[in-house]
Amino acid sequence: MSARVKPPFRADHVGSLLRPKELLQAREDHKQGKIDAAALRKVEDEAIRGAVKLQQDVGLQSITDGEFRRGSWHMDFLYQVGGVTKIQDTMNLTFHNASGDIEFTPAALRVTGKLKLEKCIFGEAFQYLQSVTTKGTPKLTIPSPSMMHYRGGRAAIDEKVYPQLDEFWHDLGQVYADEVSALGKLGCTYLQLDDTSLAYLNDPNQREYVKALGGNADDQHLTYIKLINDAVAKKPANMTVATHLCRGNFRSSWVASGGYDHVADALFNQLNVDGYFLEYDDERSGGFEPLRFVPKGKTVVLGIVTSKRSELEAKDALKRRLEEASKFVPLDQICLSPQCGFSSTVEGNALSVEQEIAKLRLVVETAQEVWG
Repeated sequence: MSARVKPPFRADHVGSLLRPKELLQAREDHKQGKIDAAALRKVEDEAIRGAVKLQQDVGLQSITDGEFRRGSWHMDFLYQVGGVTKIQDTMNLTFHNASGDIEFTPAALRVTGKLKLEKCIFGEAFQYLQSVTTKGTPKLTIPSPSMMHYRGGRAAIDEKVYPQLDEFWHDLGQVYADEVSALGKLGCTYLQLDDTSLAYLNDPNQREYVKALGGNADDQHLTYIKLINDAVAKKPANMTVATHLCRGNFRSSWVASGGYDHVADALFNQLNVDGYFLEYDDERSGGFEPLRFVPKGKTVVLGIVTSKRSELEAKDALKRRLEEASKFVPLDQICLSPQCGFSSTVEGNALSVEQEIAKLRLVVETAQEVWG
């Protein structure tokens, strides 16, 4: 076993980082009309330079922009797909944490026209990240195509535009295929598709939610897997594509619980990605047994360092968990990361930047000691 020269890396991370105070203030000033878009972008540029240096300083090989240009991990992307209209959702999402529940009423979307890619959505953001990354591999994170459908289901898709869902799935897959192709032409070699649906569907409560929307809860993951496969079918040969399975990450809170058992076989053997970022930071994630389905040639990145709490894990405890996981998938197919991003939305999780750095450094040091 040895260090990896291509992603996912032995020490990796999901992507989002805590926003600096200066950036949060600039976003608020822009919202209130006190500064223009150019002034906001200048603050974003400087903050991203700092984020890149932070990652390089702790020894990470994958470098993201911290998602500093976004308000949320997924909606900023989805709203830019042609045919999508932003709406204010009337549904409250309930996130859970150790202290209780948080109610969140986010903006949502409705498909009101034929889906199409009008431009490379995060192309400029990637190019800037690429320009300031002096060491390591620039990594871009975008929401999985399933996120266009999961929360609203059929009701969020205008039946006059798409009377049959087959055409919707085709067009959505093509939008993403075009985005992947465009990113490849810009030099992107590490792309991550962030997905909650394939993790949520392990939770019986979420499967009931899918049924309530008129979906086929038992097989919904198979539809999403085919959709993602269509999206990456023509990816550039030098591009690594990974997916991150998230059970919800908002202000240190979550939505779903349950191990990966319901989706594991299809997830690992039918989804055509190179790596899987998996949440394994507490009992909500279940055991490592589903990893027995991971075939040779694929990599799992185990998120056993939590990004939701400030307490720093013990290095020996992490090593024991890696050893436990290796009973089901060879250690050479395993990498290490935090369980999720540190700031999936601008609010961020309940820890400091110093604690965030300590978590990332712990991941790097543990990986070096385990794999060399």
